[in-house]
Amino acid sequence: MASMDVSLKEMMAIDGALGAVVVDYGSGMALGALGGSKDLDLQVAAAGNTEVVKAKLRTMESLGLKDTIEDILISLTGQYHIIRPMTGRGGKGLFLYLALDRGRANLAMARHQMRAIEEKLEV
Repeated sequence: MASMDVSLKEMMAIDGALGAVVVDYGSGMALGALGGSKDLDLQVAAAGNTEVVKAKLRTMESLGLKDTIEDILISLTGQYHIIRPMTGRGGKGLFLYLALDRGRANLAMARHQMRAIEEKLEV
């Protein structure tokens, strides 16, 4: 099991990482964050992506889908944003958020690494 600090550092070690956050989507608050810049405010990203997760969960419920979300990918012209709801014990109601530089990131590898980080994280 890994601590939040270790997990955030592992997320930032992914090629192209710009910012990493562990978010409580009940409140929209970042529980831990690393990286970011003046152009990538991680507190704003945490709150905004909370709305993305809530909207997707409401839509799935309306459709009667019994699946769970593995991850949500937002592709921008210069960045990838990966939102990964936590499913492990103690992680319910939380998600991992990672912003990547699209020119330096390998999306498939980043998703694979995020899955491994989420599995080890203990909150």
